[in-house]
Amino acid sequence: MRAKDASRPVTVVVADSSRLNAELLAAHLSRSHYGLRVAACATTSKEVLEKVRRQELDIALISAQLTDGPLAGFSALRELRLARPKTRVVMLLESDERELVIDAFRGGACGILCRSDSMERLSKCLFAVSQGQIWASSAEVQFLLEALARAAPLRSILQRRTAMLSPREQDVVRLVAEGLTNREISHQLRLSEHTIKNYVFRVYDKLGVSNRVELALFSISPDETLPLPPRRS
Repeated sequence: MRAKDASRPVTVVVADSSRLNAELLAAHLSRSHYGLRVAACATTSKEVLEKVRRQELDIALISAQLTDGPLAGFSALRELRLARPKTRVVMLLESDERELVIDAFRGGACGILCRSDSMERLSKCLFAVSQGQIWASSAEVQFLLEALARAAPLRSILQRRTAMLSPREQDVVRLVAEGLTNREISHQLRLSEHTIKNYVFRVYDKLGVSNRVELALFSISPDETLPLPPRRS
């Protein structure tokens, strides 16, 4: 990605779990010497999408926990990637837990920072990401490398077992791989959330996996992904 013109401010939207938290972050970022300009604050996944749709912003700083849920920031990340692919996202996590880190980068984040990090480091992260860089600690990069190392043998095993899946189970696997929650999948396929949960557990049993991350790794290679389910209007 081409680096942003450093002569103009880096425009940012800040989304956090409360209005106070978002405004405190915005105040600190605006005082940094990295040329950051906070254009909007948000507290829900819907609100951050509305803010970004109104104007082309450089960076979205999104907390994993928003007012509408403890992991609502991940839903906002996926929606934002589709709605405004040029807006780069930095995820603010409570901790660098392995699965959260993998899910964030898989969802399209360009940077990850923990809430315990300093404001100076946060400002530097946002500026670096605006210049086309990827921001991650060495431990977080190691998580990604380990996930990639496991992905190839896992895919080869799962590929042989795919024939055991029904068409509807393949639909569910593909949507899990896209990062959708059971509730989101139920809306997409027009089935109850309880039915989707049962499908997911049946798929786990048939494929010999134990969690959504292992299942999602199956789709890392584009030529080995399951077919997309039909879109319903």
